[in-house]
Amino acid sequence: STCACVEYYGKALESLIKQVKIMSIHGKMKHKRNRIFTEFRKLPGGILVCTDVMARGIDIPEVNWVLQYDPPSSASAFVHRCGRTARIGNVGSALVFLLPMEESYVNFLSINQKCPMQEMKPQTNVLDLLPKLQSMALADRAVFEKGMKAFVSYVQAYAKHECNLIFRIKDLDFASLAKGFALLKMPKMPELRGKCFPDFTPVAVNTDSISFKDKNREKQRQKQLEQQR
Repeated sequence: STCACVEYYGKALESLIKQVKIMSIHGKMKHKRNRIFTEFRKLPGGILVCTDVMARGIDIPEVNWVLQYDPPSSASAFVHRCGRTARIGNVGSALVFLLPMEESYVNFLSINQKCPMQEMKPQTNVLDLLPKLQSMALADRAVFEKGMKAFVSYVQAYAKHECNLIFRIKDLDFASLAKGFALLKMPKMPELRGKCFPDFTPVAVNTDSISFKDKNREKQRQKQLEQQR
């Protein structure tokens, strides 16, 4: 749903899925977008993490799966997203992830877009990847900051969803969501003010001590910290 989520999950997938090309595209890239898109079209296989900037008017041959991690903000966008696969006589699949409280969106799409859907049973024996993602955040401030920005942008986008009777921010389980972003601590933001999260355990580390792997960025950060002190 947001550029920050694309940045974070693109980085996460790079570390988790080896021997597969992972590429990312979002609206803030501007000049890079055409180059990345052209390069991805030429690949024999790969994963493209993207925002709705790629939802329509884009033709990539033989897309096997469209995975919609976030429900689209409009019903028409859902159909456009699905339309990236099964093009010109080819076969393909589209999957959208929904929370139990969001299931009425299935009926809404069926009525609004004449788009029937089938439930896909959750996968069993799923690996717990959170420790690895948290280790990445502890080892590089860039990953830590990307995760925090992604979480904030996700919550803000959810609050603005077109179907706000189905997607209600007051029903969101912020603790589970924070775990899903492998956060080390909860960020400070208006939507969380005054709330307690007994189900979320922050990592016992001073996050100010997490350094950037990029030496130039770390040098600049230390300079700013010194000025603040």
